[in-house]
Amino acid sequence: MAKRDFYDVLGVSKGASSDEIKRAYRGKAKELHPDRNAGNPDAEGQFKEANEAYEVLKDADKKAAYDRYGHAAFEGGMGGGPRGGQGDFASAFSDVFDDLFGDMMGGGRGGGGRARATRGSDLRYNLRVDLEDAFAGLQKTIDIPTSVTCKTCSGNGSEGGAEPQVCPTCSGMGKVRAQQGFFTVERTCPTCTGAGHVIKNPCRACGGAGRVEKNRSLSVNIPAGVETGTRIRLAGEGEAGLRGGTSGDLYIFIEVTEHDLFERDGNQLHCRVPVSMTAASLGGDIEVPTIDGGRTRVKIPAGSQTGRQMRLRGKGMPQLRGAGRGDMLIELHVETPVNLTSRQRELLDEFSQLGEDNNPESSTFFSKVRSFWDGMTN
Repeated sequence: MAKRDFYDVLGVSKGASSDEIKRAYRGKAKELHPDRNAGNPDAEGQFKEANEAYEVLKDADKKAAYDRYGHAAFEGGMGGGPRGGQGDFASAFSDVFDDLFGDMMGGGRGGGGRARATRGSDLRYNLRVDLEDAFAGLQKTIDIPTSVTCKTCSGNGSEGGAEPQVCPTCSGMGKVRAQQGFFTVERTCPTCTGAGHVIKNPCRACGGAGRVEKNRSLSVNIPAGVETGTRIRLAGEGEAGLRGGTSGDLYIFIEVTEHDLFERDGNQLHCRVPVSMTAASLGGDIEVPTIDGGRTRVKIPAGSQTGRQMRLRGKGMPQLRGAGRGDMLIELHVETPVNLTSRQRELLDEFSQLGEDNNPESSTFFSKVRSFWDGMTN
């Protein structure tokens, strides 16, 4: 059976450029690869045919010979063209291997002889602050155990700051390939472990890592209004990168501790204030604290009950990175007197005998109870 024209096999014209030929072969290889054509018995032969055509047309000398003599240029010892009608699969297919399967193998190849820089890891620091500090904001110094760039070798890992050498095994690629039949297997270079270079004389200070462990002090600005869960990002203050890579970031997570007097809800504050039975009954003024360390007077209406709330506008927490403050809610808790003297007992007993009109809520409740019992009896 006569061989098809190589240009027809790849679907390009005779005047196609090398880039057009490569793109055409890429499409054919992707379309006809045996892994994607398990149910097509003709795909393997067509795949070999496309490979043979590309092996010739990608080479300028072979292409010129083919343009002049056709298939005869590689028959009868006229040239060093494709052998056995299949071509050099490894040579042809490796040209487009990264294009086809680069994503599956973890990305394309690195530049030859160029050390792969690795970004440093991000770090997390948990910082606890008081509610007063969350209200006012503060400048705080923290100590971070982290990795920093080695000053002795300037981060490249070599003694005296000498440049690392290109890995002889992978030629700086960081990966090596092995041909197994129709498949090309790519794995991390065992010599340089993916770095693309080797260090002949490692730096004594860092052992070739390019970074050293060190405690670092940082001054952190905690803005007013932070609450538990607030995250502050300090760019470039994380772990140092490898082989000159950029540093990671430092994330500070805020936890605001509980307060003895105030309970926080967003930018609002709640304060539970106990009041005496007489103050709740007769009314009057009480003095309550505020989060800024001040105090304010609040008027208690006569006949106030437990749970009654009064709002103090603008006495709450500041808005994070914004204007204005929330409110503070005062919640009354009427306290029953204890440890009564004999005279106090007499007065309370006398008061209770004067009638129940002073306790409308109790009267209403027990009236409903009597109706309930009567209904059950009937």
